[in-house]
Amino acid sequence: MSTRFTNDGRIGTPPEVRMFASNGNQPPRGVLRLNVKFDNLVPTEDGPVDKGGFWANVEIFGRDVEQWANLYQPGMSVMVDGRMVRDTWQDQNGQEQAAFKVTNARVAILPYRIASVEMAPANNGAPASAQNAPAGEGAPATASSAPGHDGAPTSGHDTSSGQGASSSDAPSPGA
Repeated sequence: MSTRFTNDGRIGTPPEVRMFASNGNQPPRGVLRLNVKFDNLVPTEDGPVDKGGFWANVEIFGRDVEQWANLYQPGMSVMVDGRMVRDTWQDQNGQEQAAFKVTNARVAILPYRIASVEMAPANNGAPASAQNAPAGEGAPATASSAPGHDGAPTSGHDTSSGQGASSSDAPSPGA
């Protein structure tokens, strides 16, 4: 049984990649595992206070997980969306252990502490207008590196806040 899970957190360790052998004429696929700390920040008069939180493994499946692993760094803020499941296993002493993990996840890189974002040319059939969409002036650009519905990573700019709309884009008050 699983539950839909969406939360932001910080990557704690370098990504782990495990590739699986190809199946017939299918290309090899793999799993990228991130260890992410999800905080429970509670607002107070003195600012937010961490009232606990938890660590969870986040698993992303796809053909390009080796490339995606290069994007994720320890300490990076990410937004995770996937299915929370209970994972059980036997430890070295034969004791049953359990932990929660997020599978089939989409992981977006949040713009905190990011110095720059460089977009690679898309070759997955996306329209040219979507490939060359400019970021708003002054608006932070974010890169999302999560597998989309076809298993390909998605990337884009976040201009949804409305910040960065230039004066030529907005109607003049007297018009």
